[in-house]
Amino acid sequence: MMGKVPTDMDEIIAGLKNATLEKSPDRALPLLKQISEAETNLCDKYDIKADLLDLLSLDNPAVRVQVARCIAEVAKTEAQRDKFTKEDIIRKLISYLSNESENSKLELSIQVCRALGNICYANDDARSIIKSIEGDVNIFSLLELDVDTDEEDKEQFVRVRCGLISNYLLGPDDIAERAVELDVIGKIEKILARCVVDVDKYEDLLLNTLPPLSILTEQISDLYFTPSLNKLIAEILAKCTNPDLAESCLALLHYEAQNDDVKLLLAEEGLCETIYKLLEKYKTFANTDEARVLMKLACDLIVLILTGDKSMHYLYTTPLLKYMEDWLDSYDVELLTTGVLALGNFARTDSHCIYMVENKIMHKLLSILAKNNGIDHQMTLQHALLSTLKNLVIPKPNKSAVIEAGLVDIILPMLEIHQPPVVFKLLGTLRMTVDGQEKLAQELLQNEKLIKQLVHWSKTSEFTGVLGESLRLMAWLIKHAYHANKDLSAADETGLKKFVAVDGAVASMVGMLTSTHLVMQNEALIALSILSTIFQNKSTDDSGRLDELLVNASVGAKLAEQITLNGETMTKEIVDNLQTFVKLLKSSDACADNLKKHNIDELLKSIPSLVEYCTL
Repeated sequence: MMGKVPTDMDEIIAGLKNATLEKSPDRALPLLKQISEAETNLCDKYDIKADLLDLLSLDNPAVRVQVARCIAEVAKTEAQRDKFTKEDIIRKLISYLSNESENSKLELSIQVCRALGNICYANDDARSIIKSIEGDVNIFSLLELDVDTDEEDKEQFVRVRCGLISNYLLGPDDIAERAVELDVIGKIEKILARCVVDVDKYEDLLLNTLPPLSILTEQISDLYFTPSLNKLIAEILAKCTNPDLAESCLALLHYEAQNDDVKLLLAEEGLCETIYKLLEKYKTFANTDEARVLMKLACDLIVLILTGDKSMHYLYTTPLLKYMEDWLDSYDVELLTTGVLALGNFARTDSHCIYMVENKIMHKLLSILAKNNGIDHQMTLQHALLSTLKNLVIPKPNKSAVIEAGLVDIILPMLEIHQPPVVFKLLGTLRMTVDGQEKLAQELLQNEKLIKQLVHWSKTSEFTGVLGESLRLMAWLIKHAYHANKDLSAADETGLKKFVAVDGAVASMVGMLTSTHLVMQNEALIALSILSTIFQNKSTDDSGRLDELLVNASVGAKLAEQITLNGETMTKEIVDNLQTFVKLLKSSDACADNLKKHNIDELLKSIPSLVEYCTL
């Protein structure tokens, strides 16, 4: 007759050790059950690994299940995980993993998966042991088990199998790389192929099969799936009604769509149109944080697919262009922003841009911007609108139409906004708009508020893009205001007088000479040469004022720095413009002295391309 069952952990552990010595399954079973059901950390001070390994070796299926369960429970603490991170116990547990579905084997596999999964949790030593004994072969073979029923055991098996594989893969890169070699992706693809016929029915199986794929994409850079697998994931997304499953599919496709070939594949599979229809169907339900996250993920995927050249050209021939235009009328800011960004990606060729202007899509965009051009409006939408308008204004045939439609009047109030991403796009849009537009460039040069703000940003911005665009816009305003005048000395200099009068404007152009980009150095040389030419033959006050500003801005020192740092890489165009500017400066005594002080003539002789010209 059995005595009273012990309740104190010291007694339980002592009893377990005796049962192990006696190899008595009957005595061990209730004690194992008590340990499993006790509070997790009560066992931390005991070392029962050896006892459990002995019991695991007994030829008793019920004891094996209970031992595996016991290990799973106690290994939830770091202290016990360390004790079970030994090759003998891990090897023994793996030997009991089975990809057969008979009940007794399935029950044992469930508990072994739990035990190994908990031992592997945040434990590279355990993962390393599994890899070294090739236990990963057994672990991944679990994916071959057919679990096509609603039985409770099989549902639990699917969950713990996923947990074990996920915990194992979340280790060093070589673990994930070997998993790919062992065709874990192919095994998962076979499961997805079975599930795609009835996605709702296999919801749980899918939710517990996709996580290892996500982990592999995180662990291995540039891991791209086969086209058939990407098609399956896209098809599951199209059919599923579970938000968590949709999110998993979207996240995987997001990663995969970094690759241009995958973008084209997904475009040809109709994924963008599928997402559009799903969002149209469910948009009225997107009123929780989780639903908004899902909506944003889906919208971002459409835009990402459109960033590929081939995918964009393909989608231009589909209804997606019209769908995205329709979203310009949406009251949902996520859909509206996506429509704008999508059209901006379509607007990467001149013919598409011209189509959008001729078909009044541009007017819609300007109308939206006019309602969203203040400091309190959403930055993401403003950035998207400016990005798209910047693309639309690049083709020459579009410029006058966009200007006449009021682009400049709508975006100038946005100078009050100081968010760097918006400012960067704002300045770039203005710069593209003034290209070849003499009248507009002259008007903007006379806009004192604009020039003052550009000077301020060119000196103070911590955002290099804003700093560079501020300088380039000033240089372009000067160039395009006067490039049409063959006789610069007879040009109307009203705009330039106002520009020069703004404190720091000339100094900004001189500072631009030492920009890290050769194209900006060249733009500075052109702008400064125009300034010098216009004022050279004017009244003493005007030319003297410019000379003074150039000297105060250390024009000689900046030219010396430009030649010293970039002389060897200067193109013929830059060298020609440099020589022209130096020649113009020499017509002023003050500037000539400044050049001499910094040895500019000698430095010019050091430019390799100039030496080549001289020795031909």
